[in-house]
Amino acid sequence: MDRVFNFSAGPAALPLEVLQQAQAELTNWHGSGMSVMEMSHRGKEYMSIQAEAEADLRELMGIPAGYKVLFLQGGASLQFAMTPMNLLRGKASADYLNTGEWSKKAIKEAKKYGAVNVVASSEDRNFSYAPPRAQWKLDPDAAYVHITQNETIGGVEIFGAPDTGNAPLVADMSSMILSRPVDVSRYGLIYAGAQKNIGPAGLTIVIAREDLLGQPVAGTPTMMDYKILADNDSMYNTPPTYAVYIAGLVFKMLKARGGLAAMEKVNRAKAQILYDALDASSFFGSPVAKENRSLMNIPFTLKNPELDEEFLKGAKARGMIQLKGHRSVGGMRASIYNAMPIEGVRALADYMKEFEKTKA
Repeated sequence: MDRVFNFSAGPAALPLEVLQQAQAELTNWHGSGMSVMEMSHRGKEYMSIQAEAEADLRELMGIPAGYKVLFLQGGASLQFAMTPMNLLRGKASADYLNTGEWSKKAIKEAKKYGAVNVVASSEDRNFSYAPPRAQWKLDPDAAYVHITQNETIGGVEIFGAPDTGNAPLVADMSSMILSRPVDVSRYGLIYAGAQKNIGPAGLTIVIAREDLLGQPVAGTPTMMDYKILADNDSMYNTPPTYAVYIAGLVFKMLKARGGLAAMEKVNRAKAQILYDALDASSFFGSPVAKENRSLMNIPFTLKNPELDEEFLKGAKARGMIQLKGHRSVGGMRASIYNAMPIEGVRALADYMKEFEKTKA
């Protein structure tokens, strides 16, 4: 077996052509005689890589003028703290929508820096949906409104950018960024860990509206001040250079494939294959409300949980790995990010039908 169909939620599969290009350039990038891993982050070679990656990301996402793009470290989990540190801006509280495990972690961290008003929660139905905007109880004095655009564990996605009035909308897009177009101008801040849909673990992307920067809470560490990081072009310290390089290759691949509108068509087609299989089955089930079904992370359950291990073993024998659900919820989960080919999704759907025939 050469390459498997890797359904991992993250670190996740990378496009084969990106890996092959990185392999070809590993010891000698563009005739420099160096690997990107060996380059000074302030040398002209690496600086050109980062500048091109930023330009391509801006083009892909349609990032308007007046927004800074930061290449940071620490994952989305560090952003749970950096967001209130930088965006409270003298206010006492922020609004948070609670749609699952990652929302809960963001809320817990934000409470260290100010009051948190939970505008709505889907905990009443085991985080199987996202409360619609009409049900939110916003605080008119909130510094910002935070959402988790896609809950990686629960497979709940929010489509569109909810109207939050004068309060900036902040979104954790870790597991859906670059899967479809988004209107960046509707957000004050977007952040995303790279290890799902962008590149290797170790890189975090932050897209921040410039007018929100520069008023961190007292005591904010220098390395957690967005304005200082932006003023230094993400180079206040050494950035995750190789991860930025791989991300740049991914951005170019996405542009070559037609951009995010083209990716959305492919991703919707992939997701539909699995959801159709689930809806046609009495043996497998989907716990997520149809209007919030994620295009990227698809959790599902077997009618008889005692068959879970046998299902996973059979999948592995067929070259499909990392289908076990998160330990906090159990069951199965298929993460079908941009790098997952449609053939992998078809193979999984076919296996599910085969398994049901023999075990139902």
